[in-house]
Amino acid sequence: MPTAYIVDALRTAGGKRGGRLAGVHPVDLAAATLDALVTGTGIDPAAIDDVIMGCVSQGGQQAGQVGRNAVLASKVLPESTPAVTIDRQCGSSQQAIQFAAQAVMSGTQDAVIAAGVESMTRVPMGSTAMFHMKEGLGNYKSPGLEAKYPGVIWSQFMGAEMIVRKHGFTKDDLDRFALQSHLRARAATEAGAFKAEIVPIEIETAEGREWHTVDEGIRFDATLEGIAGVKLLSPEGALTAATSSQICDGASAALVVSEEMLKRHNLTPLARIHTLTVTAGDPVIMLEEPLFATDKALTRAGLSIGDIDLYEVNEAFASVPMAWLKHTGADPEKLNVNGGAIALGHPLGASGTKLMSTLLHALKARGGKYGLQTMCEGGGVANVTIVEMC
Repeated sequence: MPTAYIVDALRTAGGKRGGRLAGVHPVDLAAATLDALVTGTGIDPAAIDDVIMGCVSQGGQQAGQVGRNAVLASKVLPESTPAVTIDRQCGSSQQAIQFAAQAVMSGTQDAVIAAGVESMTRVPMGSTAMFHMKEGLGNYKSPGLEAKYPGVIWSQFMGAEMIVRKHGFTKDDLDRFALQSHLRARAATEAGAFKAEIVPIEIETAEGREWHTVDEGIRFDATLEGIAGVKLLSPEGALTAATSSQICDGASAALVVSEEMLKRHNLTPLARIHTLTVTAGDPVIMLEEPLFATDKALTRAGLSIGDIDLYEVNEAFASVPMAWLKHTGADPEKLNVNGGAIALGHPLGASGTKLMSTLLHALKARGGKYGLQTMCEGGGVANVTIVEMC
């Protein structure tokens, strides 16, 4: 079977809701990321067989096939470049990587860009469902779904709280994990660890035009006392806004190619795709599936958790990576070493390729061999991607 290689993976610095990226249309944000990837790798733009764009809230400014629109807004890609937009909830662009790899591994395509975009400022989370419901256009929960899950309210927050209770975590445990995310993100930023993966985005500010290059959500002055003082999201719960992922604007992209394409365009890969896995489980607790997906992925890969040099486990809520650590017995010093979504933000459809960019560049900086990325997703689904550095 042909091998799929990742030549490079890039991301924008995250923007807070209503923050520094709020003035950038998501189509243009995605296009700028595509352009930076193609230009930076040096591949002939005409050689790109497809663009697979993850996006969760496909309405408003992200409607009308945002992936194709990003290609058309590109300054580099020709209009003959196909594109498709996909939604696997928070794992959308991680699934884009896996679809791109599968296309290359099948021999049907040689160069595919996996990407993602989400402007949570311009297209608020949940707005695509709520708008239709308010207009009397129906609910996504069908009679058949209601019959099978009577009275169930699909809530990632409730699932995260269920994980807290199931695994016996305390609020203090969650607060300490959140502080670590900010401390690691601050240290990585100050050390320049993100420089190679961040695409500068030109923005308009009160002081004039400037480049957005630093993740806006990082609390550089974060303290345990400050985090502990944030109000509970539920009086009976343990999670707060400080122990949850930040609403974020951002885009990301990765170039996946065949060995033939490496030779033809004189490209140097960062890594090869080692293992692709996606599983599904309990849709109510919902966010626990990365634990079991990781078990399956490691078995398929013939690896143990100890063989993996770094892990990126999306910090949708602090309880998710904490439960993953407890279940797998993984080394916490290898987890989200440059911080995670609690500090850096979680731009939904863009987070998959965002995490991959951070994972690959962190592995390269540390001389690691294997990296594992996993993402909890709405509906009780999880992707796991294992890469091997070249």
